[in-house]
Amino acid sequence: MKLIRIAATALAVFTFILTIVFFIWWAFKDKFVFNGEKFDQVKWIQLAASTKSECKRGDMAYDLQQNILARGAQREAVTALLGRPAFEDESSLEYDLGKCMHVYHGLLIFFDQNNRLISSRISSH
Repeated sequence: MKLIRIAATALAVFTFILTIVFFIWWAFKDKFVFNGEKFDQVKWIQLAASTKSECKRGDMAYDLQQNILARGAQREAVTALLGRPAFEDESSLEYDLGKCMHVYHGLLIFFDQNNRLISSRISSH
């Protein structure tokens, strides 16, 4: 009986610690996974059609999102910088990042009614 109680307590503590580690990783995964190199416009556009690497543009996505894309930037300026998006509608653009961490990812960029950048995020498909 005492052994079962100790085992149950150990399992509960292990599960709790594992849950905390998972959520910490989840909160910072974009920085760890997509922050391999600085944004390079020429390389970004060249890698759009590349088949050399599965995670084509993923390494530049975090730098682009955090340091290059400024809130309030015009939609035309964003497309001039990043080239043709993989998907486009009236309020957003999506750029293919490739298959990073066994899942396809994209950089979503959202605009308001005046075509000014509101926010961006890295999404998985």
